[in-house]
Amino acid sequence: MTGKLAGKVALVVGGSRGIGAAVARRLAADGAAVAIGYRSATAEAETIVNEIVASGGRARAVKGDIGVDGDAMRMVEEAHRHFGRLDALVNAAGIGPYRPLAKVDEAYVRAMFDTNVLGSIMLTKAAAAAMAGQGGRIVHFSSRLAYSPIPTSTVYAASKAAVVALVQGYAKELGPSGITVNAVAPGVIETDMTTAIIAERGDQIRAATPLGRIGQPDDIAGIVSFLVSDDARWISGRTILADGGLT
Repeated sequence: MTGKLAGKVALVVGGSRGIGAAVARRLAADGAAVAIGYRSATAEAETIVNEIVASGGRARAVKGDIGVDGDAMRMVEEAHRHFGRLDALVNAAGIGPYRPLAKVDEAYVRAMFDTNVLGSIMLTKAAAAAMAGQGGRIVHFSSRLAYSPIPTSTVYAASKAAVVALVQGYAKELGPSGITVNAVAPGVIETDMTTAIIAERGDQIRAATPLGRIGQPDDIAGIVSFLVSDDARWISGRTILADGGLT
């Protein structure tokens, strides 16, 4: 395929649904071969693979849970082995159930941080090894809530604030190897995971957003495509707040 990402290979973890699926489709449309990382949604991942292949692209589904020891490395290695290289890692995987403090327990905190923080770190380590000698792009997902938590979101927000910090730190560590590390911090985006929030607070969110609407997955996919392209080669260690100007 032709496009600004022609000849590149990207692994999109969490690529079977929501924002991750939109990112996978966009990177493929821009010319990249795409590995679709997923945890359990086999049918959805294979559907996206088939769509990309039917459009003349290259794609493969890669199963794994980045919150489980060894899976992050295995997913990166499988994508690298299948396509012969890895130019971009996009980590859109994450969990985010909200709980008030009175219902927070150790298992809840560990599960949140295992996926959202530990998983991000181990993916970064694995991708950096796969990109050694050639450079590359790493993009993680934070959240607007990292900067302004709402009640019951505190543990999730803290895990996403950690992503902001690790992006800043690993950008400095990996920069000499030609690897950029950035993040996108979306506001509320309309996906199956935000159905309840939008039903409850959709009018309030629209009223507070200068653009007057709820964000869509494609709004975020374009930002990610930019960050993994050569156009963003001078951007690293940054978290892009993508919330429609919400105040």
